[in-house]
Amino acid sequence: MKVGTDGVLLGSWTPVSDAVYSVLDIGAGTGLVSLMLAQRSSAEQIDAIEIDEEAYEQTVDNFENSPWNDRLFCYHAGLDEFVDEIEDEYDLIVCNPPYFKPNDLIEDESRKTARYYDSLPFDELIEAVACLLSENGIFSVIIPYQEEENFIAIAREFELFPFKITRVKGNGTSPIKRSLMAFSREEKPIEEEVLVLEIERHHYTPEFIQLVKDFYLNL
Repeated sequence: MKVGTDGVLLGSWTPVSDAVYSVLDIGAGTGLVSLMLAQRSSAEQIDAIEIDEEAYEQTVDNFENSPWNDRLFCYHAGLDEFVDEIEDEYDLIVCNPPYFKPNDLIEDESRKTARYYDSLPFDELIEAVACLLSENGIFSVIIPYQEEENFIAIAREFELFPFKITRVKGNGTSPIKRSLMAFSREEKPIEEEVLVLEIERHHYTPEFIQLVKDFYLNL
């Protein structure tokens, strides 16, 4: 699987504090977000779950070859199975969920699992997060902007409330494409901003460079 901008944004934007002891990455893919959070935090337990076998094997390999391999672990499981078997709670849960509607354009089953909404519907994701999140924990996610209102409404049903939202645009004149959102169990004023990625093609804004500079070799 390719390293995508959504994953890089989620891994670099997600709020992290010294109070974060345990992290869960739902749908790890290649393990990118977990590895970024290992680099950014002192969390002693960073768990990931991945249902696709090939992606799981790639994540395990990436974890084992990283400087933080003693803190990283990946489960080969679906989210429902994981919730049923795990009694732990997590201080930080992150997810870059699939959101494309099913069609016949993608033939590869692994990519279908990674990209199609019906493999992890938002209501099932949020319900699981509500079960696994610690009392003062944070849930961080990146989704299409057009799904923002619906996602917030579902989260509210499970008493999870956004406190930080960053809406992402490709350039200054393009429409908003993504919403980065952080949720907690406490309802409080929302910190909102817009992040523009590029001034022009491959010429990145200072704000984007500042956000991701610790993860790119060349910017």
